[in-house]
Amino acid sequence: MNKALVSIIVPVFNVENYMKKCLDSVINQTYKNIEILLIDDGSKDSSGKICDEYSKKDKRIKIFHKENGGLSSARNYGIEKATGEYLTFIDSDDTLEVDYIEYLYNLITKYDTDLSICPYTVIINETKKYDFGKKYKEEVLNTEQALTRMLCEEGFTVSACAKLYKKELFDDIRYPLNKLCEDNGTTYKTIMKCNKIAYGNESKYNYFKRPNSIMTSKFNIKRMDLIELTDIMCNDIEKKYPSIINACDKRRIHSRFSILRQMINCDLNKEEKEKQKEIIKYLKKNKRKVFKNKEFNKRDKAAILSLMLGKHAFKISWNIYDKIRN
Repeated sequence: MNKALVSIIVPVFNVENYMKKCLDSVINQTYKNIEILLIDDGSKDSSGKICDEYSKKDKRIKIFHKENGGLSSARNYGIEKATGEYLTFIDSDDTLEVDYIEYLYNLITKYDTDLSICPYTVIINETKKYDFGKKYKEEVLNTEQALTRMLCEEGFTVSACAKLYKKELFDDIRYPLNKLCEDNGTTYKTIMKCNKIAYGNESKYNYFKRPNSIMTSKFNIKRMDLIELTDIMCNDIEKKYPSIINACDKRRIHSRFSILRQMINCDLNKEEKEKQKEIIKYLKKNKRKVFKNKEFNKRDKAAILSLMLGKHAFKISWNIYDKIRN
């Protein structure tokens, strides 16, 4: 009865096929002292109606219908409306394990932190599963350790989800508007406000990787937001924590590889081709970091080597790797 109120913020936009499964996993949490903020971000399908239906089932649900402003806008709106001592973000096409909130809350109380993190399980095509934190242990991380783990994606990522935050961490932090990959502009800031972070190694969040998601749809120039936000993040981190520059280098290079991989199988317009040239130039210029920096693995080194042989060689090698991986 003395447990703190937790605000669960769920941005909603045109997810009618997945919403019910998501909301069922939210309302059935073992941790009961929750408020569920459904932010309908101008949905054109029946998502808004589904929100209204669920609000009749559970008095803990609060519905907010707003004009479309994007994921960052919806999350920021939820932060403003949240009244809980803690908050967490759920994407409306994902699901939670039944004890997701309880697990993260217990980590916070056990280790007396303002932020707790758990791994998530990636589910591809509804069947293939990959536990992102399987090989890691429960522990308390200091700021530098948490930032390094986030940058190198060791047990958790920059994602806003699969984390429980003290609400006051967001007193002066908001998600960047009109940007893709907005988590890169925000999550590190919450970590930098904490002296210690509780990490639990049990996966309690299910992330569904779907063919029609933002990151798997046809390439467009907005994807370049990833590089912009990554560079801003790494600049901020390096200023305060110069000792983890290697992890920042890895993140900068990985962000460019990520965009280049998305470009190689697409017909690009003139502007996109120029951006592609810039990315290739940056990667070639920083190739020595890949070979000298222990943070980079064999895949990264193979990618650089293939790129040195030419764009076509990189395309062939990556497509082979991607086919084997999937």
